[in-house]
Amino acid sequence: MIEVKDVTVCFGEKTVLDHVSTTFDRGKTNLVIGRSGSGKTVLLKSIIGLVDVTDGEVVYDSVIFTKLNFMEKKDIRKEIGMIFQGSALFDSLNVEKNVMFPLDMFTNMTIGEKRDRVNFCLQRVNLDQVNKLSPSELSGGMKKRVAIARAIALNPKYLLCDEPNSGLDPQTSIVIDNLIREITEEYNMTTIINTHDMNSVLEIGDKVTFIYEGRIEWEGTKNDILHSHNKYLDDFVFASELGKKIKASAVKMKRDE
Repeated sequence: MIEVKDVTVCFGEKTVLDHVSTTFDRGKTNLVIGRSGSGKTVLLKSIIGLVDVTDGEVVYDSVIFTKLNFMEKKDIRKEIGMIFQGSALFDSLNVEKNVMFPLDMFTNMTIGEKRDRVNFCLQRVNLDQVNKLSPSELSGGMKKRVAIARAIALNPKYLLCDEPNSGLDPQTSIVIDNLIREITEEYNMTTIINTHDMNSVLEIGDKVTFIYEGRIEWEGTKNDILHSHNKYLDDFVFASELGKKIKASAVKMKRDE
């Protein structure tokens, strides 16, 4: 579990997060949504410690992360898997070396043990015979799966994902969504996903947190969204073509009841 308690983040005179409090549960896909500039990326960076909070606390399973020193935070970060928006694979390293990178950084495993772990993680994301390929030889979906394999290499307790479906076609996005959900449940991780993808929200959103102008405006499940009476949430969700179709379908179902 990760708890955010009354977190405020200011950049100079500008308040980017304004007294944000929420809980992200273990074994659930916790989605954070909001317009660009709403504060959701700053929230994710605050949780991992890339941005210092001005006030408030971030708590990892009863450990107050924001009160730890650098080395103490490093111990927590060893338990965090991170999937970046652009996959963030190292172009100069092949797939095997990319997935092995956190093992090199944080473990004393032998090279044989590392290779076994890399192969296990690649197989878990349904990738075989790609160890020696470079990132430039991979499709966008394959890069995201390699990024997931690297993120779970250390068997983390927490998984943080920043726009994991960015740049992917709808079918590949569904594959990545299902993979993240399966891994979350299988390893009982606390997973937080920043996303603009409404299909992701409506398919795997065990809990959805909507941020508007630096504040939590709404929270609920994927099913609650269809019956929300929050204007800001409705404007955000139903602005997309997918959202419009879903809204029309929901209205029709209500009329037919």
